[in-house]
Amino acid sequence: MSEPQTVAPNDHEPPRRLHINVLRFNPREAGTEPRVQTYEIEEAHGMTLFLALSEIREKQDPSLQFDFVCRAGICGSCAMVINGRPGLACRTLTTQFGSEITLAPLPVFELIGDLSVNTGKWMRAMSERLETWVHMNEAGVDLHKMEERMDPALAEEVYELDRCIECGCCVGACGTLRMRPGFVGAVGLNKIARFRLDPRDNRSDDDYYELVGDDEGVFGCMSLVGCQDVCPKNLPLATQIAFLRRKMLANGLKR
Repeated sequence: MSEPQTVAPNDHEPPRRLHINVLRFNPREAGTEPRVQTYEIEEAHGMTLFLALSEIREKQDPSLQFDFVCRAGICGSCAMVINGRPGLACRTLTTQFGSEITLAPLPVFELIGDLSVNTGKWMRAMSERLETWVHMNEAGVDLHKMEERMDPALAEEVYELDRCIECGCCVGACGTLRMRPGFVGAVGLNKIARFRLDPRDNRSDDDYYELVGDDEGVFGCMSLVGCQDVCPKNLPLATQIAFLRRKMLANGLKR
C-alpha cells in the first residue's frame, strides 16, 4: 500500500470541492443492499476526514454512521478504509488526497452500519483468548507492599508496546486474516510481546507457546508487513512478530 500524497494548498485559488464516496449499508435494514453514496463539500483549511464527515452528517445526511470519541488519534474509534488503506479519520487531512476520496468500513470486524464497525467485540475475544493481563502468583502478593521498581530501559520497552490503541487498522490490513479467520493478528501478537517483557508476569515461554505457537499465532503470519505500514502509532509490529517467531521456534525445538 502506497503512502497518500499531500496536496499543497494554494492561497490564491478558491477552496476545492471534494467528492467523498462512502460505502453505505445498514445490516439491520432488511432488503437493503450495499451502495456507494457521494457527498460534495467545500474543503476548509486544515480539514480532516473526521471534520468532513461531521459536516456531511450535520448539514446533508444525519443518517450517516461513523464513530469517534477523542478526535485526537488516541481512542482509535474512527478507523476506516481510506482510498483502500486503513487509517484514522481524525488524523487524516483531506489535502493528502485529490478531490475524490472513497471511504469504506474496516473489514474483518462486525459491521454496525456504514463506516461503523464493532472493533470492541473482536478485541475482547482476542484479549480473553490470549489472557492479556498480568499473571501473578496471587498467594504471594502482598497488597500492602510497594511494587518493585522496574528498570527504566525495560519500562520504556513495555510502554512502547503499550501505546497500541486497538484501532483495528492492522487487522483491516492483514492478508493472513483473509485466509485464517482465527489468526490473532498483529495486535494480539504485540500484546504477547508486551507481557513477555513484563517482569511481573509469571508465565513461562511454554505458556506463551501454548497461546501463539501455531498457525493462528506467530507461525501463521505471512510477513506482508501491512500491519506495520498502517499502524497510526508506528509500532514495530513486524519486528515484534519476527522476535516472537524466533523465540517460539526455539521453544518448539526444545520440546
